[in-house]
Amino acid sequence: MTNDNITKLSISGLMAALCYVGYAVFPAINASGTKVHLGNAFVVLGALLIGGLYGGLAGAIGLSLADILSGYAASSPRTFITKLVIGLVVGFIAHKIAKISENHKSSYILKWSIIASIVGLGFNCVFEPALKYVWYTLLTPDAEKATAAIGALVAVTTYATIINTVINAVVGVVLYNALRPVLSKANLFPGNLKHTTV
Repeated sequence: MTNDNITKLSISGLMAALCYVGYAVFPAINASGTKVHLGNAFVVLGALLIGGLYGGLAGAIGLSLADILSGYAASSPRTFITKLVIGLVVGFIAHKIAKISENHKSSYILKWSIIASIVGLGFNCVFEPALKYVWYTLLTPDAEKATAAIGALVAVTTYATIINTVINAVVGVVLYNALRPVLSKANLFPGNLKHTTV
């Protein structure tokens, strides 16, 4: 196993633990049935640091475990899927489109980390209730829950959803842009990225 793979696996484990902590330990705000928490911030951070697949899997494992240990085991399969998708979307934009793993100016990295985070978390605002609707319509039929999922899909602009998206995007972006030069200087950044210019 290469040093790069070991670094990615190590960061993945750390991100999974931080996702769990961000959901289950940090104080959360309950707003209109939506729990506003910091778990998704670490899905974003993981995807920005180590790519969409590793970051998404870290988030999927950490937040599914948080569901199981918090008494919401029935929702853990959906959590796994949605967090993996957040990571894949953020990682695709950040690494495949913007190529933030390469040497760029700090302003470029900041801009694209913001764009990737907002698009990934924004996509989740639509994808999660849509998945719930499909889940409760086709896989485990429950008309009441399917109706509630449609209500959530229609209300993606509710303040709770916006608060959750903004808080997690800000935290993920700030942490990434703070950690990136430090990890790069210590040669701990996956791919041995050279220190970025200002």
